[in-house]
Amino acid sequence: MTDLAWVPQIRQAHLALVVLSGTLFALRGAGVLTGARWPLHKALRVGSVVIDTLLLAAGVSLWALLQLNPLREHWLGAKLVLLGLYIVLGSWALKRAGSTAARAAFFVAALTVLATMVSIGWTRHALGMWRLM
Repeated sequence: MTDLAWVPQIRQAHLALVVLSGTLFALRGAGVLTGARWPLHKALRVGSVVIDTLLLAAGVSLWALLQLNPLREHWLGAKLVLLGLYIVLGSWALKRAGSTAARAAFFVAALTVLATMVSIGWTRHALGMWRLM
């Protein structure tokens, strides 16, 4: 079996992990905004890190197998930049922001960045869903 034969399976894993990671973040963020304590439970924090690590590994594997260059493939470069922004916004949304209003703003911003990354991956265009505006 050639390395490229693994691409469909890795892509499916990547897509499933995107859904799992995004859903977990959305649930945890909503929980934090309601004042619940469960979103910051250690098992959920560790689970989130494991899921996100697997997601990143699948993405990097696809990147390598398909020989993609983020400097040439602008959509990939945009996703990588937005990934860093999403991580920072998500961290502020879940635990670093000092008020509920600030957490809510960071949460909405993080979800918007996540949706943008998904749309970039879907369209293979650096602006993703924003190119329609």
